[in-house]
Amino acid sequence: MNSRFKNAMLDQNHGRGAQSNPTNQYTAQQVESDVEFYEHLHLSGETLKKKTTFQKVSPKTIVNKVSSPDLPFGYSMNPYQGCEHGCIYCYARNSHEYWGYSAGSDFESKILVKNNAATLLRKKFDSKGWTGHPILLSGNTDCYQPVERKLEITRSILQVCLEYRNPVGIITKNAMILRDLDILKEMAEMNLVHVVLSITSLNEKLREKLEPRTSTSGLRFNAVRRLSECGVPVSVMMAPVIPAINSAEIMKIAEKAAENGAQSLNHTIVRLNGVIGQLFEEWLEEHYPDRKEKVLNQIKDLHGGELNDSRFKTRMRGEGEYADHIAKMFVLARKKYGLIRERTELDSSLFRRAGDSQLSLF
Repeated sequence: MNSRFKNAMLDQNHGRGAQSNPTNQYTAQQVESDVEFYEHLHLSGETLKKKTTFQKVSPKTIVNKVSSPDLPFGYSMNPYQGCEHGCIYCYARNSHEYWGYSAGSDFESKILVKNNAATLLRKKFDSKGWTGHPILLSGNTDCYQPVERKLEITRSILQVCLEYRNPVGIITKNAMILRDLDILKEMAEMNLVHVVLSITSLNEKLREKLEPRTSTSGLRFNAVRRLSECGVPVSVMMAPVIPAINSAEIMKIAEKAAENGAQSLNHTIVRLNGVIGQLFEEWLEEHYPDRKEKVLNQIKDLHGGELNDSRFKTRMRGEGEYADHIAKMFVLARKKYGLIRERTELDSSLFRRAGDSQLSLF
């Protein structure tokens, strides 16, 4: 590869997690073009040759049934498909192939937007079979990715949840969640919300490479503190732990979580499902070529010799001696810093439909 072409590729990928755009395995569904309704540049003001595009989609439903025993919620909701945060390890990258895109740079630069999410949620809540089950925002891609600042789809979803008194859990890597503190405070007073801030590293140089368009760790810990001070139950999730990349930061992150009022600390182990293995290897070659083989071998040690494990119960925790060591480190960290408060079960008994609230006046 000549230097001119290589430099052009680096400029193209600046501010992105993926170094390439692998072919979609579902080639028959490959998308050749999309309807761009506006372009969004990152809040830092950087200029990219490959701008992010957004496409409106109109799904028929917004609430998804979760069958995984690894998750504490039975339902999830995702206002966006694809995620501009660009986390290189994200397991959701593969889901972008179902829409005809690549799990690589397409995942973080071609975002599908569910503008009708709040309307669909009202329809779901008004259905006779719905009884106020807790819903996870987001089970796949981040509901507070950068474009949410302008579109406010997540905020509209929270407004519907508050109106119907439907409990919701939120996991995010973006401090933008503080924008909706007014809604979250009111929901917290009724035990209708729990927030998890996912924080992977205190090293900003690493964070910029690993998850380039997320909030800084400082801003995320500030969000933890603000939420806690306002009575919103908040925890920290170190997700994922990556051997020889951020695995040495467990105790430091635990200490910061406690300092800022987090109730608990949890973790997941990196797993490179599908094409993500290829993308992560390219990322290592670009940023940490000297430790590439070490990182990959240690990941394999966590998953029985493979880069991925799809089995429930073990895929997020790993197995073997190294996985046990990491788990024990978290037990020690939680005990040392008091991050052991049990999560209170959210209250589904307050759920009400629009008509129910009118009848209550009589």
